[in-house]
Amino acid sequence: MPDKKCTELSENNDCVMPVRSANPIRARSLIRDNLEKQAGCLNLIHSRMPNIKVFSGTSHPDLAQRIVDRLGIDLGKVVTKKFSNLETCVEIGESVRGEDVYIVQSGSGEINDNLMELLIMINACKIASASRVTAVIPCFPYARQDKKDKEFSAKQYTSRAPISAKLVANMLSVAGADHIITMDLHASQIQGFFDIPVDNLYAEPAVLKWIKENIPEWKNSIIVSPDAGGAKRVTSIADRLNVEFALIHKERKKANEVASMVLVGDVKDKIAILVDDMADTCGTIVHAADRLVEAGATKVYAILTHGIFSGPAISRINNACFEAVVVTNTIPQDGHMRDCPKIQCIDVSMMFAEAVRRTHNGESVSYLFSNVPY
Repeated sequence: MPDKKCTELSENNDCVMPVRSANPIRARSLIRDNLEKQAGCLNLIHSRMPNIKVFSGTSHPDLAQRIVDRLGIDLGKVVTKKFSNLETCVEIGESVRGEDVYIVQSGSGEINDNLMELLIMINACKIASASRVTAVIPCFPYARQDKKDKEFSAKQYTSRAPISAKLVANMLSVAGADHIITMDLHASQIQGFFDIPVDNLYAEPAVLKWIKENIPEWKNSIIVSPDAGGAKRVTSIADRLNVEFALIHKERKKANEVASMVLVGDVKDKIAILVDDMADTCGTIVHAADRLVEAGATKVYAILTHGIFSGPAISRINNACFEAVVVTNTIPQDGHMRDCPKIQCIDVSMMFAEAVRRTHNGESVSYLFSNVPY
């Protein structure tokens, strides 16, 4: 006869298969196996992304929330505050021991404070025994300071500029970051500043999608780079759209001030689409738009990955001849869009979410270089 306790246990658990063994030891073994299988199935259903934690810094909480919503998980608990002397304090509100941790912090707003906050969060997770810490930095800070530029004086050329992007790379590594995910680095070679893996995502797939859906006459367009450094970017987009491209050669006398512009290419009777990785004070793209209209362009659009829009940028865009200035949400844009109706935003949170998911599962992220995950 089967053991009385085993029979009661099998009858009281509807989801456990009935035990059909006269051997009491065998009966207990079957019940234990069934319960373990049931628990395993429940864990598989409710924990599609096990051992992962996503935390947000204060620079862009909206993007971090969109990323976790896409992943189907909750945002990690973290408290950031400042002491009276403005030192940054971070408190991680849950265990990260053995977890795969992702920290979302963009290089925008109070850049220095946000960078310090990111470094402290990375270090806090690392010394709390996190298995791996990945910094998700949609807009990489100090990316424009990637080389020693020559500075001309009346007597000689000098080169005493810092390479601050390399310094930031060193700081992230020393803080304990094991991996970096970013988008449209100002210069791709910044990846070589790191001794840890760097995934540089591209906004190009999302840009192509926006052009095809929002510019009806896109087949009569020409892709224009506002400087020679972006030639590779615009040729790639032009090839995928099967349209022509042009570029503007600019010379600067000093930072944020353009001395002259020369258009290379024919834009007459075409829709000009200016494409660049970032716009700060917007002096360059506004001058470029004026130059394109002078050359006969019928409409001018600007598509930028990182819309920094500092100083007089918003007033310049409002007074310029743009049909639209399109940016991604690697930097918060709600305030900019309220102040300037020409600004439109492309959501790239799904690309970062998919990069996080693929990284966590050990899959390739190269699919994202040419496709938008739906």
